[in-house]
Amino acid sequence: MASLHRLVASCNRVCEDSHVLRRDYPALDCSVAKALEVIGERWSLLIVRAVMHGNRRFGEMQESLGIARNVLSARLQRLVDEEILERRVYQESPPRYEYFLTEKGLDLWPALIALLNWGDRYSPAPEGPRRLIVHKECGGVVSARGICEECGKVLHARDAKQVPGPGARLPLAAGEPAAD
Repeated sequence: MASLHRLVASCNRVCEDSHVLRRDYPALDCSVAKALEVIGERWSLLIVRAVMHGNRRFGEMQESLGIARNVLSARLQRLVDEEILERRVYQESPPRYEYFLTEKGLDLWPALIALLNWGDRYSPAPEGPRRLIVHKECGGVVSARGICEECGKVLHARDAKQVPGPGARLPLAAGEPAAD
């Protein structure tokens, strides 16, 4: 039994000293580290992406992401606490909520576009991109820098929408309004 206690104590010391298991980086004076403290948890950016796609209700997000209920609940609460998402009641009894991006959340759009393009470049689907981001106004494809390749406008999240690309495995739901 004493050896078990020593093993647990040893594991606890390793966990306390490890940056891998932490969700903050107090020793790093870096804006990337500070951003990761807020949005770097597994699933966080995918939840933001789901809300941008119009999946604003808990069940819609859980279904589209295949995420465990407890994990989704914890991540949603963290994103609300960090003012990336805003929770609004859509049903009183029992209380049910929809989630909307705040300006802070919408400002993640360029990062999501960059990650989408990075993924398409370095982990491409054989048939081509899974999803394309297009300018709502003219239909031009949005570049990795958020610029419409057709008309040259610098775009924001509300100016674009996603459409299935040639490598899409599943069709998008009708009316999915927002961009990746």
